[in-house]
Amino acid sequence: MANSPAHHPAFTFLRSEFIDALNVTVQEFEHKVTGAKHFHIASDNDENVFLVGLKTVPTDSCGVAHILEHTVLCGSERFPVRDPFFMMIRRSLNTFMNAFTSSDWTAYPFASKNKKDFNNLLGVYLDAVFFSRLDELDFSQEGHRLEFAEPDNAESDLTFKGVVFNEMKGAMSSTTSVLWQTLTKYLFPNNTYHFNSGGEPSDIPDLSYQDLLAFYRTHYHPSNAVFMTFGDIPAESLQAEFETKVLSRFERLEEQVSVPKAKRYFSPVRVEEGYAAEEVKEDGSHVVVGWLLGESTDLTEQFEAQLLSSVLLDNSASPLLRVLENSDLGRAPSPLCGLEDSNKEMSFMCGLEGVKRENTANVEALVLSTLEDIASKGVPQDMVDAMLHQLELSQREIGGGSYPYGLQLILAGLSTAVHSGDVIAQLDLDPVIDAMREKVQDKDYIPNLIQHLLLSNAHRVTITLSPDDALETRRNQAEKDRLSQIKAALSAEEKQQIIDRSAALKVRQSQVDDMSILPKVGLEDVPARLPEYDCEKVAGDLPVTFYPQGTNGLVYQQLVVDLPALDEEELEYLPLFSSMMTELGIGEDDYLAVQERQAQVCGGLGASNSIRATIENRQALNGYFILSSKALVSNVKAMSELLKDTMLNVRFDEVSRVKELVAQRRARREQSITGQGHVLAMTAASSRLSGLAAQQEKWGGMSGIRSAIALDDAMKADDQAVDRVLAIFKRLHGKLLHASKQVLLVAEPQHESSIIEETQSAFADIPAGTAQSDFAIPSVDERINVAWLTSTQVNFCSKAYRTAFGEHPDVAALTVLGGFLRNGFLHRAIREQGGAYGGGATFDGSSGSFRFYSYRDPRLTETLSDFDASIEWLLTESHSEDALEEAILGVIGSMDKPSSPAGEAQSDFYVQLHGRSLAYREAFRAKILAVTLEQLKQVAKTYLTKENENTAVVTSTSKRAELESIGFDIQTL
Repeated sequence: MANSPAHHPAFTFLRSEFIDALNVTVQEFEHKVTGAKHFHIASDNDENVFLVGLKTVPTDSCGVAHILEHTVLCGSERFPVRDPFFMMIRRSLNTFMNAFTSSDWTAYPFASKNKKDFNNLLGVYLDAVFFSRLDELDFSQEGHRLEFAEPDNAESDLTFKGVVFNEMKGAMSSTTSVLWQTLTKYLFPNNTYHFNSGGEPSDIPDLSYQDLLAFYRTHYHPSNAVFMTFGDIPAESLQAEFETKVLSRFERLEEQVSVPKAKRYFSPVRVEEGYAAEEVKEDGSHVVVGWLLGESTDLTEQFEAQLLSSVLLDNSASPLLRVLENSDLGRAPSPLCGLEDSNKEMSFMCGLEGVKRENTANVEALVLSTLEDIASKGVPQDMVDAMLHQLELSQREIGGGSYPYGLQLILAGLSTAVHSGDVIAQLDLDPVIDAMREKVQDKDYIPNLIQHLLLSNAHRVTITLSPDDALETRRNQAEKDRLSQIKAALSAEEKQQIIDRSAALKVRQSQVDDMSILPKVGLEDVPARLPEYDCEKVAGDLPVTFYPQGTNGLVYQQLVVDLPALDEEELEYLPLFSSMMTELGIGEDDYLAVQERQAQVCGGLGASNSIRATIENRQALNGYFILSSKALVSNVKAMSELLKDTMLNVRFDEVSRVKELVAQRRARREQSITGQGHVLAMTAASSRLSGLAAQQEKWGGMSGIRSAIALDDAMKADDQAVDRVLAIFKRLHGKLLHASKQVLLVAEPQHESSIIEETQSAFADIPAGTAQSDFAIPSVDERINVAWLTSTQVNFCSKAYRTAFGEHPDVAALTVLGGFLRNGFLHRAIREQGGAYGGGATFDGSSGSFRFYSYRDPRLTETLSDFDASIEWLLTESHSEDALEEAILGVIGSMDKPSSPAGEAQSDFYVQLHGRSLAYREAFRAKILAVTLEQLKQVAKTYLTKENENTAVVTSTSKRAELESIGFDIQTL
């Protein structure tokens, strides 16, 4: 045990441990009075992260924990303004701000690289969580309320409104969400996981304000809390803030919140339920088999379950996934395949989607017989070793993406912390991996795990979820009937109360708070310069660029190929080609052998495309095809050989594999609609503004989803469809082989010379390529007014306007304008008053378009009118310099958001490859900081005009007649 680190006298130091694989020290403390735990992950990283987590265990599906998470952030004792959370987003340089509701915990995290900003946010978060005002009007806004369709007319129809109510209508439009909630309902018959913690839309209106207050009093207490922090601020300083601002005002809560163990079944359970669908397809069912396992806080049990899940399902060569992928009982493996280890008790599940309803028993039998076969024959030792290798890679990798690295570490330990497990052991997996390496030498180890955890486990549930084309109609009718009954029973006084509350809420939503009581950062706190990254460029037939970065012993490698001129078919199938490139065989090896090879030497292979318009012309493009991987330093040569072999010798003759991948891709794309509806709507709205925007809609928009469905259907009907696509792939591949190439490497500086030498040696015989890069996409410049109809309970709306582009002086003002409209008008109109889960506006530099959007929105035409009203508000109202500063801060915060060390190096490489030099980016940053209110009005007048307007919505088929009557072009999948 390390020496006791400095800590506040109100806390007891428990232990500390340096974790070599993560290069951090994890310190554990306990508050003496309340028993609150504090885990501090000490690092020299200047992006500091805070999270407070609370064990929240709902006993119904009214969404109390979720609605409370929203309402808690609507004002507190020290900050009695209506919306401190969203206000602080605008007054901050945060790199992350959010709140989460899980099945059994609620968490409030934020991150910032600026110490002043971090302390500002810490004060607001601590006060919000532990001293929330919980105003009843905020509960009405965020949770649910009754309103008349015409708010001041008691004779009009009653409706349910509320942000969470609409959010969950959107969430439960996702078949995958319905499948998960249905499975957990039966896997956990008696505890909190039985219920939908987010809230079932049919149950949310049952939650009373008094229920909300009672839940807050019992769950939002330091004795039920865990504080988790990461970064270079000492634990002692953080604890002083915790003690002063919160903990000194509480005593220990004797009654502990807990999650009881699930009652175990003595024999398997089989259940069938339905999901809302446009039509009942014969092969539209989902069949999933799930088992309840042991507790996630038992690290040995957790790691055994993770290893078993990886061995069975990690890649296409894994024995269970291989059988599921190749089965003709279904279209693709279920999206639920895998281990869920974030709950107190773990669950393992697998199955198929696209199943005929009558084949449920056959799918279950297939799963069980496959497991029995694996248990009988065992698993090759190199496959088990490869899975341990993958776990080591995931342990070492410093992540990036949407979450700060420190928050990723915190979230990895949060569930364990909430359930009083060993957080340090959870984060320090090297000892467990070492112990597991010894255990797996026993050839019966994996077969025994299969037998113990699955085959001999009677707590097994088989779910069949089948399409029901009348379900949404029945659900909507039940809601209407319920509202009619409520209205019929209302007295005149109660009707007036509803009208009065609606009026009071509108007044509250429109009030202008004194924001000066909230802390803030200003433009003076913005860093003066963007970071500059060192890199070494090695010339030659195959140029190499090396970035020295702290990567915890990993090497990131990319083969970057100039995209050549492509014909129309090659262009159409480029993303499909990329998605399959690393999933097929190589040379004499079939795809199964290649999947095994990938797992043994690296963290998998990926292929992608990086395409951007030039600064000078939105219709002119630079494009690159990229093969990527990552590996331990010791495996650089093997990874390089694998990348080269993939590029040179990929096979295009595995017909059944291609059909299977197309079916899986279709399933993923169809499932993405309700989660990404706002992105799909924006993509559609801006799709006719440039050639690239049009192609992106064909690739990744609603048109792309429709094409994925059509291709899958065609391949199922006729093998000639597969042959045609494979012929296009071969042409594409041939062109790429003759195109110019280069290599990008990111690793720790001490490994530079050896890594470059091994890479150059491995790639010595790859054709460098001499073809001139003349990649292009036909130009497009048209208007659009389109409605995409699908199965959804909510709407996604967008408008897009063609604007300036590249180095034009208006681009900076357009970039700031999105945040200005969101902060000042759209958030209130679309989210608070309209009830949508989200809404805003943004400038898209890739297409040179300004785009409005709404997300999980109960309204349609009213929201489109609100987009217009925000422009009118901008042009006719007077606005403050403070509001402008907040919008500028938001842009700078997003520009400065850090990624992982490898991610930042890769990003720097590609922005320069696409012609955006550091000098160009710093000049643009200076223009952002200099934007004026007059410039915002001027660009709105210039570009946001009716004659320049493009509109797209993703909505329900029930809206067809309404949309046709106002001139929308109707499209369906």
